Amino acid sequence: MIRVTINGKTESVGAGTIEQLVHDKGLRPEALVVEHNFTIVKQPQWSRIRLSEGDTLELLSFVGGG
Repeated sequence: MIRVTINGKTESVGAGTIEQLVHDKGLRPEALVVEHNFTIVKQPQWSRIRLSEGDTLELLSFVGGG
């Protein structure tokens, strides 16, 4: 387990990559924007970015509606 900050809250996670973290949290990738250490990461790169102790992530979900 490593400690990362997700949307301003420190959490312990077992995920090794952004892709695994999104899956573990049950989030819909098609409606998600991920910022990793203040850089937006495109979805095709999620499986290549390994999470490290102290990383900062923002997970932003978009919801349609009217």
